[in-house]
Amino acid sequence: MAESKNEPKGGEPRPDLAAVLQAKAKTLDENRPEAMAKRKKTGHWTARQNISSLLDRGSFQEYGQLAKPAFNLRDGPADGLIMGIGSVSGQSIAVAAYDYTVHAGTQATISHAKCDRLFHVVENLKLPLVFWTEGGGWRPHENNIAARDFEETFAMMAKLSGQVPTLGVVAGRCFAGNANVAGLCDTLIATKKAALGMAGPPLVESALGIKLTPEELGPPEVHEASGAIDILVEDEAEAIEVAKLYLSYFRGDSPPGDEPNVMALRDVVPENPRRAYDVRKVINGIADAGSVLELRPQFGKAAVIALIKVQGKSMGVIANQPMVLAGAMDSPACDKIARFIQLCDAHDIPMLYLCDTPGLMVGPEVEATALVRHSSRILTAAVNATAPFMTVVLRKAYGLGYYMMGSLPIHPALLVAWPTAEFGAMGLEGAVKITHKKELEEITDHKERLQRERVLADEIRARNTALEVAARYEFDDVIDPADTRDVVTKFLNALPPVPKRTTRKRTIDNW
Repeated sequence: MAESKNEPKGGEPRPDLAAVLQAKAKTLDENRPEAMAKRKKTGHWTARQNISSLLDRGSFQEYGQLAKPAFNLRDGPADGLIMGIGSVSGQSIAVAAYDYTVHAGTQATISHAKCDRLFHVVENLKLPLVFWTEGGGWRPHENNIAARDFEETFAMMAKLSGQVPTLGVVAGRCFAGNANVAGLCDTLIATKKAALGMAGPPLVESALGIKLTPEELGPPEVHEASGAIDILVEDEAEAIEVAKLYLSYFRGDSPPGDEPNVMALRDVVPENPRRAYDVRKVINGIADAGSVLELRPQFGKAAVIALIKVQGKSMGVIANQPMVLAGAMDSPACDKIARFIQLCDAHDIPMLYLCDTPGLMVGPEVEATALVRHSSRILTAAVNATAPFMTVVLRKAYGLGYYMMGSLPIHPALLVAWPTAEFGAMGLEGAVKITHKKELEEITDHKERLQRERVLADEIRARNTALEVAARYEFDDVIDPADTRDVVTKFLNALPPVPKRTTRKRTIDNW
């Protein structure tokens, strides 16, 4: 039988396969030396480098590698979007990365079609999504191409809220539509080279007549302080490590980590009730070593929120921070807490409330921030959450602040206190001024009046210590601070398995 001309000879692929392999090879970093040189000059990794560094070796299945720009006068491997599915530590995930070496990572007709496709796969398979969103928004060269005027990208990304964990990474310039994708992610990591904004420099100049570089327009420190960025890291290598850690909280149980020094917890809260301390020391004394991932540390500083592992089990921590406003809760802190409750609840992550607050912040300045509304967000989130939680009262537990921070009315599965805890319907000093107003007004010497106020406040405090309140059975137990990790572990071990979810439980606020 005569040999077909299409049969491979000497192991060489036949022409049809060779054409495909050649086209794919052209999209790879090693075959694009000029583009790689430009990328290296700015100190950034490429889209493919980021994806390969995150995923388990050999697990990446790419979608749309052969796609080209719809505008046929332009070239661009994969139309500037690398995407597909793979795994991280055996956990199946989806990944996408705009390629800044292709028309500055701009979004376009075909790349939107690719996004739409991937998001449907993510929704159907319930895969966590990691998205590198660097890029300059819509590609204006395709303004006259109407083939996909109705792309689903932004709507589909919004639809994923609460269905799967979504993590965005910004390592460079990210504006307009790309920034919108970043803002739709549950959690956003940014490097110190990031620049982020809803309108880039050309639009700002056109609208306002102001010339700014991308870095002047949206530097990472501004977005970290505003809460738009959840985690600021040094570079892409650290972003990969943080992304792996973040994904681990949504993977289920992992091997227990190293024990912290639990005995140190006995001395965290000062004996002087007026002295501050850093609540992060408490969190670190409960969590497995190296498992604490704090979100939004520079925003709403009167509260600390973090994902942790305790004996390998995932948990969300919500804590008042006595180092800021004495732990009083202002509008940013309330927003921060409320949204974190939504994040944990959407993915059935148990929560730990660490309460030390004199209550809601007071004064005309904070009232001007609509604290009336912002504080209510915590209760709405907490009361409607079904993910189990427990509360530890570390010290102050006053007024509505305590009510919101895991008190009995919002039904914690366990409510315990440290010996340093003190309780009250309102701040003790304020209560004294109201209940002893006439007596205090009769004391004309300012120092003497302050001293009397302090004595009266201490008398009330003595009647509302952890032991006194426990005797009235207003919570479940007073515990040795050194036993807190053990108590938390018992709580987690007592929880029933979470039923497999096929429908969304709730959405998560983008703010």
